[in-house]
Amino acid sequence: MTEVLTAAQMRAIETAAIASGDVTGLELMERAGRGVVSAIFEEWPELAPSWGPAPKPPEYFLQDDEKGKHRAVVLCGPGNNGGDGFVVARLLFAAGWDVEVFLYGDADKLPPDAKANYARWLELGRVCAMSACTSERWVGQPLVIDAVFGIGACRPLPDTVRNVLMATVNCPRIAIDVPSMLSSDTGMMLSPMWGGVGAARLTVTFHTRKPGHLLEAGPENCGKLRVVDIGLGRFAVAHQAHVRLAQCHTIGALGKGNGHKYSHGHAFILSGGIAKGGAARLAARGALRIGAGAVTVGCPEAALVENATQLNAVMLTSVDDAAAFEGILEDARINALCIGPGLGLGAREAALVGTVLESGRAAVLDADALTLLARDAGLFAKLHKSCVLTPHAGEFARLFPDIADRLNAPATKGPAYSKVDAAREAAKRAGCVVLFKGPDTVISDPKGRCSINASVYARAAPWLATAGSGDVLAGFITGLLARGFAPQQAAESGAWLHTECALKFGPGLIAEDLPEQLPAVLRALEAS
Repeated sequence: MTEVLTAAQMRAIETAAIASGDVTGLELMERAGRGVVSAIFEEWPELAPSWGPAPKPPEYFLQDDEKGKHRAVVLCGPGNNGGDGFVVARLLFAAGWDVEVFLYGDADKLPPDAKANYARWLELGRVCAMSACTSERWVGQPLVIDAVFGIGACRPLPDTVRNVLMATVNCPRIAIDVPSMLSSDTGMMLSPMWGGVGAARLTVTFHTRKPGHLLEAGPENCGKLRVVDIGLGRFAVAHQAHVRLAQCHTIGALGKGNGHKYSHGHAFILSGGIAKGGAARLAARGALRIGAGAVTVGCPEAALVENATQLNAVMLTSVDDAAAFEGILEDARINALCIGPGLGLGAREAALVGTVLESGRAAVLDADALTLLARDAGLFAKLHKSCVLTPHAGEFARLFPDIADRLNAPATKGPAYSKVDAAREAAKRAGCVVLFKGPDTVISDPKGRCSINASVYARAAPWLATAGSGDVLAGFITGLLARGFAPQQAAESGAWLHTECALKFGPGLIAEDLPEQLPAVLRALEAS
């Protein structure tokens, strides 16, 4: 499933399912607990019950020498996440484990379904107060089930809970839905003192991913992420703020049948002066590889020779000032523009940004163009719906300082403000698509349609943190705009392909390598 749901949206789906009469809350809790236990045994099959000789467990899972049992400590909270924990405790006990259960909060105040599972566990074992969970519990590193606070957590952890979780730093920890110190809506740490110490080995969530699994500190604290189906698929709830995982929209759309090069778009990349053209050349190569029929780099006359020595299939023309560029734009075949990479920040460059925006053509604004927009409210006001802005965090803060301040402020109450919220607000203000870069790239249009291209977990591509990588991304998006993609689709597909190209190449990647991976990536897409 490509949908990414906030805590409120997930609760709405669960409520709709229960209201339908097809399932009870108690049954959903049972399914969730069984899903967690199944995920544990799938991740570590040597821990699963076996009728044959038991395989040797990993060294970090202690077996009680006297009882010959695996050990688990289940930490339950005061809500339904705690109820899931009681189910897991019962199922592990039934599988022959030695299980201890601790509760934070008052058992009498548990929600009805959680209280029912609390009572079921009491038939098998006892429940101790979280404050009684002392350091000797962690001798031998038992499996720790974190079922304290789930997707609804939005405030700093109570000291009792924080101290217990800190003490489990060397134990294998399984988080139910989301690690308790993490906001499921934002991916931000709820306890600043935590510092990311002791991430979960495995996080098991239900129905679909949550934003916090993908954004900010989420991936590094969730460990491996498993999504368990608990039968909510048909209970979708209409909500205009749905977020999805970014996808590639290019399958079948980049083929070239009849026509000539200009039938497939003409992308124009504006460059800086002498010794400043490398970024524009990277963008141009990206636009050409992704399928633009023709690509031209425009630079000051003094830089023509330098660029000519390094460009072959990419055309080259002189653009000394905005007036010259206006003349070039009389060619209606030029249908996508890219400005900013290596551009410069002078009067000429500011005038060129103005000309790009006044042309009304589809345009990607990156790097120096974003700085010029941030400096000049008049330029910013010329943005239109066919533009795509591609800021990294620093550029975003210059463009939208108040939004960035809100994003970076510590969360003291919920719902917290996330990178998704920030991108949406920025896109609405700018009146165009905003691609907020990072390992957790968020892409939004002015209407709030939003996607996350998360280069995390199996798609982690740390090699993208290299000079020129963003310039190639700008070129990918420009090339897709030239091919006729809508801005949101072009930004989504460009970001997705950017990650896939990095994964295809692997360690040692430099920006020049990215466009050269596209043919293989696109062939694989067509074959799938």
